Amino acid sequence: MKVLIADDEPPARARLVALLAAAGADHQVVGEAANGQEVLDLCARLAVDLVLLDIRMPALDGIDAALALAARPDPPAIIFVTAYDEHALAAFEANAIDYLLKPVRPERLTRALAKARALTLEQQDALVETGAYLTVSYRGGIRRIPVGEVILLRADSKYVEVWHTQEGVALTEESLRAIEERLPGVFLRVHRNALVAADRVRGLRKGETGQLLLSLEGTDEEVEVSRRHAPVVRRLLRGPD
Repeated sequence: MKVLIADDEPPARARLVALLAAAGADHQVVGEAANGQEVLDLCARLAVDLVLLDIRMPALDGIDAALALAARPDPPAIIFVTAYDEHALAAFEANAIDYLLKPVRPERLTRALAKARALTLEQQDALVETGAYLTVSYRGGIRRIPVGEVILLRADSKYVEVWHTQEGVALTEESLRAIEERLPGVFLRVHRNALVAADRVRGLRKGETGQLLLSLEGTDEEVEVSRRHAPVVRRLLRGPD
């Protein structure tokens, strides 16, 4: 895998070169850049599979460089490497496959490189075209969760809880309304504060106080259904007439 390293600090670039060398012989550093414009210039001249990209750089920052690369016919994969965590959501919106915080741990870089190798160009295109991922905060880091693994989305204060099949509950800053509009038909509105995966709806019952409770495949959590949304849920459970 041919790698371009971009950071405005030479010691940071040198550390990444050393980490890549230790990660194995299948990673070849083909160039180094000190700003986003140099990244674009080098990617136009070189065959680059992956860019390890800092965010805060002069001339052109990493986010803008990533967005410009994504518009090209054959964009490289992007892994952001930065000292600042506040840009994570913007980074994933620029189609990055991972986001590493400095100082980069060797094992964390190894996992990110494995993701870069596994993500084919066709998969990158599908990711951009469908937006079929949710960007979440989980255990102190930022992750992407495939939509097919999401069971339930529930608004909680300024965040939305993302209940998913693999590891429990994560958080996203994307609103329920934005998710609903971006992924029409994937999630079903059952309450003003809840969306559920339409293909995981399994049953509806009355609770002890008369509320309607929805059961979902993949979790024991029952979700309250508002009276307003109950007819749609019942039609879904009955199936086609």
